[in-house]
Amino acid sequence: MSSGKLLMVGAGLSGAVIGRYLAEQGYDISIVDARDHIAGNCYSKRDADTGVMVHVYGPHIFHTDDEEVWNYVNGFETFMPYKNRVKTTSGGAVYSLPVNLHTINQFYGKTMRPDEARAFIEEQADTTITEPQTFEDQALRFVGPDLYKAFFKGYTQKQWGCSPTELPASILKRLPVRFNYDDNYFFHRFQGMPENGYTVMVERILDHPNITVHLNTRFTRDQAAEYDHVFYSGPLDGWFDFDLGRLGYRTLDFERFTFEGDYQGCAVMNYGEEEVPFTRITEHKHFAPWESHEGSVCYREFSRAAEPDDIPYYPIRQVKEKELLGRYVERAAQTDGVTFVGRLGTYRYLDMDVTIREALDTARAFLDAREAGTKMPAFAVQPL
Repeated sequence: MSSGKLLMVGAGLSGAVIGRYLAEQGYDISIVDARDHIAGNCYSKRDADTGVMVHVYGPHIFHTDDEEVWNYVNGFETFMPYKNRVKTTSGGAVYSLPVNLHTINQFYGKTMRPDEARAFIEEQADTTITEPQTFEDQALRFVGPDLYKAFFKGYTQKQWGCSPTELPASILKRLPVRFNYDDNYFFHRFQGMPENGYTVMVERILDHPNITVHLNTRFTRDQAAEYDHVFYSGPLDGWFDFDLGRLGYRTLDFERFTFEGDYQGCAVMNYGEEEVPFTRITEHKHFAPWESHEGSVCYREFSRAAEPDDIPYYPIRQVKEKELLGRYVERAAQTDGVTFVGRLGTYRYLDMDVTIREALDTARAFLDAREAGTKMPAFAVQPL
């Protein structure tokens, strides 16, 4: 067993998982978080009026092919079966996403078999585009103008706040189009929802005698001197007081409303048209189909550029941001005693399972470095 004082900045998945792993190895773990709750953006709580489990910062659906991570989360909470079946309203009709054989047949008023639909979509596609450079190129090449306009163009424009012609083709690397009737949004082997919400799961991860959690506590860099090492899951540019400029993010505004009964009959309804100002409506009781509630809690989601005081959700990672990121990464590499982790610390969009995988790997890398007497790097996973 080891000993030493370690600080986790952030009580989300990264800080909790790294903290728990190293606490079990005998380290004294302090966790600080500026918010008044644990679990970061996957924080969930029961609505007092309806009893519905609400995903406070937007829906989080657990899906992974990583068996170790699946076993890890199930060690702290029971995961109930859940399939994410997204619907979208476009042109006065409701369709299922991702675009599948039912979507295609419904949209075009046809009854095509898979091979017929493949050939038909290839006819719609713009085959003059041989090397798609932008999101729009990619979509036009693989589904053609009609499906692109109905399901991708407006939604993408609202989500990212710019024309799809300005976004890289990589966002649509593998365009989700299926030539069967499978409407499960994810391909992953393991999919589910925590029976009692993510907050309970994170509470249990943090429940160890070597872990102390301090909420409503802002981290300042001078605190680092009191610890043997810091694992920092705050914004990378925030560590350096944003002195080279701020990395760009999109944020979300949520418009909450309640409904007596069932508002939309599904958990997620997208709105693909540009004229509709919000990207989607989420109805949270449908994220726990094993429960039964009369009342309903819904949220309209609006995406916009994040201001300094907003919660950063999606890293933009365009050319300008990547250049600035490169400069911060260089600075971080020369900083001793801190490892930058998680979505904000590495300026990458990470699903929950990847966050947990990287946290486990980071904790193990720290132990290996200690044993070998070598320096723990600033990044266990390179951001660029």
